[in-house]
Amino acid sequence: MTPPSPAGPGGDEPVPLAPDQGTREPERAIVPLLEPREGLPPLVASAEALHAAVESLSAGTGPVAVDAERASGFRYGHRAFLVQLRRQGTGTVLIDPVACTDLSGLDRALAGTEAVLHAASQDLPCLADLGYRPRLLFDTEVAGRLLGYPRVGLATLVETILGFGLEKSHSAADWSTRPLPEEWLLYAALDVEVLVELRDELARELTEQGKLDWARQEFAAVLAAGPQPPRADPWRRTSGIHRVRNRRGLAVVRELWLERDKIARRRDLSPTKVLSDAAIVEAARTMPAGLDDLAAIPGFAGRSSKRHLPEWLRAVSRARALPDRALPTSSAPAGDGPPPAHRWADRDPEAARRLIAVRAVVAALADSHNMPAENLLQPDAVRRLAWQPPAELTPDSVGADLAGYGARPWQVGLTSVPISRALLRIEEKGSE
Repeated sequence: MTPPSPAGPGGDEPVPLAPDQGTREPERAIVPLLEPREGLPPLVASAEALHAAVESLSAGTGPVAVDAERASGFRYGHRAFLVQLRRQGTGTVLIDPVACTDLSGLDRALAGTEAVLHAASQDLPCLADLGYRPRLLFDTEVAGRLLGYPRVGLATLVETILGFGLEKSHSAADWSTRPLPEEWLLYAALDVEVLVELRDELARELTEQGKLDWARQEFAAVLAAGPQPPRADPWRRTSGIHRVRNRRGLAVVRELWLERDKIARRRDLSPTKVLSDAAIVEAARTMPAGLDDLAAIPGFAGRSSKRHLPEWLRAVSRARALPDRALPTSSAPAGDGPPPAHRWADRDPEAARRLIAVRAVVAALADSHNMPAENLLQPDAVRRLAWQPPAELTPDSVGADLAGYGARPWQVGLTSVPISRALLRIEEKGSE
């Protein structure tokens, strides 16, 4: 592929061998991507400009590269604050979703067009909120995993496969900033600059390794997954909560977490910008009785958190006043799945042996196909099958259970026979 112009220093000549490198193949020089081939496009920020951009993208050919920038570390929720697209014959389009809140016209125009995204599950929800829902997908991160690349970040794959260097210095920027700095827009445009070219190379490798159909099934599963359901007891994911040793302290964590979430939603701020997890945990450990006690805890004296001291104290007071029967349990209530695997040896030694056997089968198969074990078969499916296998241990029954746990046909086809054999051996040993 011809590098985008203007190219950075170095060109694409191989680096010469050093004297002590022997017969090693020369390393390829990395060509920095400095700006889009057609230059930086204007930001689409009006209904008229959006209509023209959609018309241009509709007239383009081939897949469309798509990316979105969020401000999750700064704003409440996971909204998109910039959408980038690129298509052959159109070039790059940058859309401001704050000004252009409805992308349903884009959705209709590209209904039959394959969308190329990296780590699509991160961006599809915020794109759907704007009205754009791709029907066909190529996920370059998923493809990289199936091909066994040890590092599958976008910049790493672009560098490894295409030989181009992507700058990632603005990945954690506050994309809700307006106006968006030109330097940030340039960075964002380059994220889709060679995404279709990366897709083509990955598709070629998938075909060579006989994995293209596997990838298509994975892409379809990503599209079908939809948004994640709300997590039960999300406050239990507070960083450092393991340091809270009693149920009353857990109640303080819960009340402060819920109060913080309410304030963050109202102020449209990331919750950790309102109050840190560390401050919540320390309050749960020390049980402050008054405003002075609370203000003395590191994390409650900052400008953002200090303005809400009365709310924080009321939250702590609610937790302190709860009767014992209303206190949260020390661990999360069991869901519909098996218990944590580290407890199996005590609760059900036979299930623990099954888990070891199934994991060994999956690890060996994954190694033989040059991919991570979790991409060959989801860990949750492995645990569920080992905890409660079918009554009749046949490839068909094991495969049916795996499919019920979300395994794709290619995964069932690879794993059902060796897993059923491994489970059968465990059962036979247990009956001796």
